[in-house]
Amino acid sequence: MSNRLLRWFAAWALALFATCAYSAPKTVLVLGDSLSAEYGIMRGQGWVPLLEKRLQSERIDAGIVNASVSGETTSGGKARLPALLGQHRPSVVVIELGGNDGLRGLPLSAAEANLRAMIAESLKANAKVLLVGMQIPPNYGRDYAEKFAGMYRKLSQETKVPLVPFLLEGVASRPDLFQADRIHPLAEAQPLMLENIWPHLKQLLMR
Repeated sequence: MSNRLLRWFAAWALALFATCAYSAPKTVLVLGDSLSAEYGIMRGQGWVPLLEKRLQSERIDAGIVNASVSGETTSGGKARLPALLGQHRPSVVVIELGGNDGLRGLPLSAAEANLRAMIAESLKANAKVLLVGMQIPPNYGRDYAEKFAGMYRKLSQETKVPLVPFLLEGVASRPDLFQADRIHPLAEAQPLMLENIWPHLKQLLMR
């Protein structure tokens, strides 16, 4: 085989590899609690299934693994994450945890350490991370509530991962969008939650 032919074959193989790598489907791992696990609403109505439909409509080749569990805390997510990373090898990890820590009044230092560990573990596995912020009701005390919300901003800045400031933005102020427990959003709220997530996630997927 001539040198010219060898060079052409090498260039063709490189181009083919680049095309395959570019078009390879991505996996988005959602690690969350009841807000992402469709608690109290029919299957298929949550923001995560709606995200899957959005990806299809925008012709983005990515699949969703929803590993969310109702009642999950940051310590539970931290314990489950290594196996999930090994099994699914996600391109993006969406971390939506901490709300149950706050509602239970657990130490913020522990929640912050757990979230930081999950971010580090995901980045180590070559996944991009989207951190989803939460807020808790003011009846837990203004100081605790402010420090809780600030925890997500601090982690985002220090780890340089993008942040959804508040998953329930546009929802929390509307009692008509919540179930009887006043904690879990109705199906009607799920599109609003997706709109809070989507711009940040799309940016990660399109990089």
